[in-house]
Amino acid sequence: MKFRLLTLEELSELEGDFVKFLAANGIPAETWEKLKAEQSPKVREYMETFSDIVFQQVLEKVTYLEFRSPNEIQCFHCEAESISLLGVKTAEPSELDFTVNADWEQMLAQARQSGARLQVYNASKKYHKERVLELFDMMEGGAKISKDGMLYKTLEGVVKGQNA
Repeated sequence: MKFRLLTLEELSELEGDFVKFLAANGIPAETWEKLKAEQSPKVREYMETFSDIVFQQVLEKVTYLEFRSPNEIQCFHCEAESISLLGVKTAEPSELDFTVNADWEQMLAQARQSGARLQVYNASKKYHKERVLELFDMMEGGAKISKDGMLYKTLEGVVKGQNA
């Protein structure tokens, strides 16, 4: 198995896709129910294969990831051969909490109100292993997919402004 089994919650959200997957593999509903009742090893094999397909398809499409902790945000631009990091963190303990869902402007306003000093940093590296596996590990560690990469793009503008 390349990734992990989908959780029951994840699988229930993909029930229709799983049914199509089984049908494409020549497994009608009655046969599937029989395999489950018999606790056949085939059940696990099909679930592992389906899980790997789902994760592979999702991870291949990921362009941006975000990781937030109370005092730090890390935004990643996941390109084909390398990954770039833009981050911002509080320079010292503060009341600012980056885990609260707020847009960048609201976070800056909160930072000003709290008196927090922010440090912006960046880095880039080539993947050490297969791209999808690194992204999977990051997501298992708490990173979330950012569909539009807006926060990354905003931080990129801040970094470019500092370097100008």
